[in-house]
Amino acid sequence: MMERIRMSYPEIDDSDVQAVVEVLRSGTLSLGTKIVAFENAICQYLGMQHAVAVSSGTAALHMIVRSLGLGPGDEVILPSFSFAASVNVLLYEGAKPVFCDIESRTFNLDPASVERKITSRTRAILVVDVFGHPADWEALQEIAARNNLLLIADSCEAFGAEYRGRKVGQFGNAAAFSFYPNKPMTTGEGGVLVTNDSEIARLARCLRNQGRSEMGSWLEHERLGFNYRLNEMSAALGLSQLQRIGSFLAARKRVAELYTERLRIVPSVQSPRVAEDVRMSWFVYVITLDEGIDRTAVVAALQERQIPVRCYFSPLHLQGYLSKYTDCRAGDLPVTESVAKRTLALPFHNRLSKDEVNEVVDALEEAVSRSYSKSKNQMVPKA
Repeated sequence: MMERIRMSYPEIDDSDVQAVVEVLRSGTLSLGTKIVAFENAICQYLGMQHAVAVSSGTAALHMIVRSLGLGPGDEVILPSFSFAASVNVLLYEGAKPVFCDIESRTFNLDPASVERKITSRTRAILVVDVFGHPADWEALQEIAARNNLLLIADSCEAFGAEYRGRKVGQFGNAAAFSFYPNKPMTTGEGGVLVTNDSEIARLARCLRNQGRSEMGSWLEHERLGFNYRLNEMSAALGLSQLQRIGSFLAARKRVAELYTERLRIVPSVQSPRVAEDVRMSWFVYVITLDEGIDRTAVVAALQERQIPVRCYFSPLHLQGYLSKYTDCRAGDLPVTESVAKRTLALPFHNRLSKDEVNEVVDALEEAVSRSYSKSKNQMVPKA
């Protein structure tokens, strides 16, 4: 389907292109100086001691799980309302995912639900800062400390976000970020693990490079590892992008505010709700439709007008491939299941114009109105 309005769009300028071209001309395309410079810049921006750049946010998250020694017999609590990578990295290591419910306001982990899921086999909580909104880190840290649990931050969607004045990435044993093209800043493909634990960082550097130690020879391997390296071109792009992250976050906030202002008068549609003590890193702009609105019909109506939308997220505990790994079934997570049926991501990126926002909202309002009218007519009893 042809789309006149882009769903997402990376912010690339001439300085980014030049940074990548310089690497190409240098002849050093991997394991060079750019990845070291990028890691140092990430540490400085986030206020962390260690950063390990890798090929994806999934790779970063996987290395955290492996570095913490999680495996068979270990239960890890996490939200079902997330991208599949959040649970896949646990399955790679044989750990058991234990899904819990989310808050209806922020769509992040509900601390009360987390507490109810803790057993003698629980070893960690994997927290997702969903859509760029920080989780309730204070409450989750307290739960983890009281129960002697590890705390993993899946902050892949939240680079640049802040919780009570502290940047996301500073919470938990380690955090993972993604720089996929739809994120606020991009390296094309790529991600980074950040931590203040030197042992986690040491293990991650070894694991990303086929298990080689930093001081060993190229064909000597310290342990089983992976090819999770980030190339020099991506690192150079990341360095260039990071210099403009402030303007990127501001641009996305502006687009979010345009949407929120327009949607105030649109019935049956709830804009994203942001807690007072956080700074959102707007990854996507996700609305929630009222009960009774036919989301499928709304999506079809928008697509007819060449306006792309996405249904975020399909609950993980209801996906067929996970049925043999979890005891969680339909009906067990009522908030997650209700929210997942009604959420819709609208086109969202730095360059989205006011006119485009207005066009999207006008089309959405018409589609919702038609769906609402149709549902009301279906409810009218026949004479």
